[in-house]
Amino acid sequence: MVKRTLTQLLIVTLLAGVWALPETGLAQDASSCVQNEQGDGCLPVAPESERIDLAEPSFSDPTLITNPLFPISELTQVIQLGVDAGESLRVEATLLPETKTIDWNGQPVETLVSQYVAYLDGRIVEVANDFYAQADDGAVWYFGEDVFNYEDGVVANTDGTWLAGKDGPPGMIMPTDPQVGDVYRPENIPGFVFEEVTVKATDQTVDGPQGPVKGAIVIQELLMDGTLEEKSFAPGYGEFSAKTDTEDITVALGVPFDAQPGAAPAALETMSTGAADIFEAAPTENWNAITATVATMTTAWETYRAGDMPPVLSTQMSDALAALTEAADAQDPGDTRQAAVDLGRASLDLQLQHRSLTEVDLARLELWTQQLLVDLDANDRSAASGDVATLESVWARVAHTVDQPMVEQSDTELAGLRTAVDSGDLSAATDTATRLRVLLNGGADGASAFSAQPAAMAEDGRDENEPPVAPGRLDDGEELLPQAEITLEQAVSASQGAASGPVGEVDLEDYRGRLVFNVDVGTEDVKVDATTGEVLGTESDD
Repeated sequence: MVKRTLTQLLIVTLLAGVWALPETGLAQDASSCVQNEQGDGCLPVAPESERIDLAEPSFSDPTLITNPLFPISELTQVIQLGVDAGESLRVEATLLPETKTIDWNGQPVETLVSQYVAYLDGRIVEVANDFYAQADDGAVWYFGEDVFNYEDGVVANTDGTWLAGKDGPPGMIMPTDPQVGDVYRPENIPGFVFEEVTVKATDQTVDGPQGPVKGAIVIQELLMDGTLEEKSFAPGYGEFSAKTDTEDITVALGVPFDAQPGAAPAALETMSTGAADIFEAAPTENWNAITATVATMTTAWETYRAGDMPPVLSTQMSDALAALTEAADAQDPGDTRQAAVDLGRASLDLQLQHRSLTEVDLARLELWTQQLLVDLDANDRSAASGDVATLESVWARVAHTVDQPMVEQSDTELAGLRTAVDSGDLSAATDTATRLRVLLNGGADGASAFSAQPAAMAEDGRDENEPPVAPGRLDDGEELLPQAEITLEQAVSASQGAASGPVGEVDLEDYRGRLVFNVDVGTEDVKVDATTGEVLGTESDD
């Protein structure tokens, strides 16, 4: 399965008295049957005496999540790759800039919002916003999710959606200090949503993108349909792997944990540029030029892959290059364009080690417009609808980082795309997709569509109409980023070791002859050397 069972039986009766009170209940009657999803038996749940999630948590600083096995507040994005029922499975989990306040048990709890997007064989199947908060004892609690399940490119249902306080209690998703035998429930509304976890091993070592990662735990998760899923959680990543009889997925990359200093290697630029050139050349069937470009890309990749790199992403790129070579050799324009898009995505995954997520996501948007054009050319309305949904989900991650005129233009084009595809007007959709691609590429005149626009300025120098800069995002000094040898995410991570409190805005400036990131952490301004990553000192913002 993907993240959740896509078709749930909504058994909303009390099921023999096992449903907890929505506002306060964390436990059910241990003697009662917790009904399975099929409604024909009881789940083999653990005794109440083994559960560690029965005490009511308190939340005084819930969005500061420091639990090393669930570091959601420090994670920019995690990419997981694997298979599910024989189909390729891809998951992108991305921290969003907003928070959501949820009323539970008479108190408002501010939660972090993480976007979860799952793809099967390259097609979107689920988008969810997950809500997390850390209790005062260091345990992380799951406060619900908004789920959209896709079939044939359109939302089929919202099964799996729930909200603490409204539908039932929150669920513990990671204890403070998990021990073998601990039992807890990330989802704890029997008959609606239910998962029970048992810790099976601690102090484990997993094979991470950059090498061995120590301190992982292994758990077994009992799902509402009776399926048992084995998962691991690792420091720096959170959920690291998941495995059932049909599913096997693991972390391919997580930033900032796997971020590398310096610009993206030239070989990866060769791969991206080559893929873009081939996408344009395939309709002209200039196979001599295409074959020569593939040869150049192959040489660049063979040289680059000889070094250390994330093994899962290395395999993905090798497979993508093999598919592109095969399509070009067969001189099939459609397959060649598709293979070029797939290779472009594989290159961006590797570039995420060196570039900011915003840069990579903006480039992903351009690739998804290419994918949309491929599917429209094939008159595949279902695939095109899914492409638009993907564009919408990626745009939701980056819209806050660009100027207002760009937001307005992009929103208009995306709305036009949705209308055209939903109505079956694929010709209009093609025209709109082409305009959106030009916009993402910098406009017809080649000027950057993402550059700041002149506007009235507030006293602090900010555009009065501009929304506040999201926590951990660059507020000033973007033009200096190419000179930095560490990423924005690495600077933020370093700053959190020097001061406590929520992360605010980040500036990049020349400070006494050094290129320095200034990171607002709590009431301190932490200065981080943009070349070495060294913390140079702190200054009070008071």
